Amino acid sequence: MSKQIDKEIAKYLLQIQAVKLSPANPFTWASGMQSPIYCDNRITLSHPQVRKQIISGFVNRASRYDFDAVVGVATAGIPHGALLANALDVPFAYVRSKSKAHGRQNQLEGELASGSKVLVIEDLISTGGSALKAVDALGQHGIITRAVLAIFTYGFPFAESAFAEKDTTFETLTNYPTLIEIAQELEYINSEQFLTLSEWSKDPHNWSMPKA
Repeated sequence: MSKQIDKEIAKYLLQIQAVKLSPANPFTWASGMQSPIYCDNRITLSHPQVRKQIISGFVNRASRYDFDAVVGVATAGIPHGALLANALDVPFAYVRSKSKAHGRQNQLEGELASGSKVLVIEDLISTGGSALKAVDALGQHGIITRAVLAIFTYGFPFAESAFAEKDTTFETLTNYPTLIEIAQELEYINSEQFLTLSEWSKDPHNWSMPKA
């Protein structure tokens, strides 16, 4: 069942251009890294059918865990986290990247008791840094993270290592290998572009666009 969800979500992300593949004209991420893919899962919020499919996928994954509440990672994880909490009829809160500089100076927004068990929702996993920072912040409040759930992961080994080092489980609805497989099946990319995209994922930091 989960493999079918993987493929369906990947197809939707491509169709609505939440994911864009551009092997010939790579994007430059904020880190300066060159990438033939760009993912903006916020776009899914504007497409009700896709939004419903994502929440259905999250509900399916959430059923594997014992938890009390859902926590979104600001900002991209907030809407999907709130939608999931609503679907499950459980409390919702969210975590900022850092405490506010004014007011009550909260980093955690919402009411969760110490000892609460939560699912953390993120839109995508690249390095895993923002999600793990949220897990650390929750831990400082005595809140236990059962798992991090996200829509998409690039599947970088260094991200998987980061989660393993923190002893934190994470799952995603779809992933990079599935996405480029579906992209080839639907003829968004050809076989040569598929190979280029596959090579990038093996060593993204040192990847360079193939010469024509």
